[in-house]
Amino acid sequence: MSFTIATSPHTHQRRTTQQVMRWVYLCMIPGVAALTYFFGWGVWLQMLLALITAIFTEAACMWLRGRSARFAWRDHTAIVTALLLAVSIPAYAPWWIIVIGTSFSIVVVKHVYGGVGQNLFNPAMAGYVLLLISFPVQMTSWPVPQSLAQYTINFADSVSLVGSGYTQSGYNMEQLRTGVDGATMATPLDSVKTDLSRSLTPTEALAKPIFNDIAGIGWMWVNLAFLLGGLALIYLKIISWHIPGGLLLGLAVPSILMSLFAPGQAIGLSLHLLSGATMLGAFFIATDPVTAATSNRGRLYFGLLIGFLTFVIRTWGGYPDGIAFAVLLANMCVPVIDRYTQPIAYGHGGRS
Repeated sequence: MSFTIATSPHTHQRRTTQQVMRWVYLCMIPGVAALTYFFGWGVWLQMLLALITAIFTEAACMWLRGRSARFAWRDHTAIVTALLLAVSIPAYAPWWIIVIGTSFSIVVVKHVYGGVGQNLFNPAMAGYVLLLISFPVQMTSWPVPQSLAQYTINFADSVSLVGSGYTQSGYNMEQLRTGVDGATMATPLDSVKTDLSRSLTPTEALAKPIFNDIAGIGWMWVNLAFLLGGLALIYLKIISWHIPGGLLLGLAVPSILMSLFAPGQAIGLSLHLLSGATMLGAFFIATDPVTAATSNRGRLYFGLLIGFLTFVIRTWGGYPDGIAFAVLLANMCVPVIDRYTQPIAYGHGGRS
């Protein structure tokens, strides 16, 4: 009988890390399809650039560490990191944005700490935060949903826009962010937060064309698509319900309380749950087995913490979404959460 010593992620099922990671990005397909439908081919271009950068960067890091470069794509962890970062940034962000973010995620966040299973922070979210802080204009320039867009962007325009910043007709991103009503449009969360800070009521803030459905045109269906993929991950036992359930509960409860006791300052429950990166964060990002808590009770607390921090950042912070910052802050708390939620080993009376 032989024993194999390996780093996390560990699962209680007969699946390799490669198989688990493959299911993760396969279950992202509904969300990616919705993003493409509402925001165009730039989503696929970002994913392609991220994948190329991740594979070559991972291979270079493995080579520098004296290991076979073939492992760069064997476990698929770099692929998942690249895809998660790619779908988190604006569809038509300049090509160098995703290259810088992916390289940072792989080199600094993952390999500087020792590679797979050793990183303290979620690589995709650390890369996202680096980009958001360093390049706030590019990282907040989401395109208008295609149904509200004044200009149609085809595939050739998408390639030109990501590569040079201009479409083949000469339009830049700022011009393309103008809706059919002639107003420059922001994302639903950003729009509502800005209007509330200007003392507008929630009803007035939700009167814009982008809110023709419950949580913003495009964004609601993107979140529902990622929810569908996330439920598939739970059904396949790739992830447990504890982290996504805790995150959604930690976000929903303070949102409901805020709506009851301070309705003029509340974003609203439906907007919290079905806009921004809520479902992507709950089912695909926070559930990273390396940087999350390990016990079921710990995972529940971990998810609750992320949900609550997301609510705080969205309500009073300087960034409209907050998922990435909440995940990284919760990553810092994992050692403490594990210390007080992991089962006590046999023969030990308690924790000192």
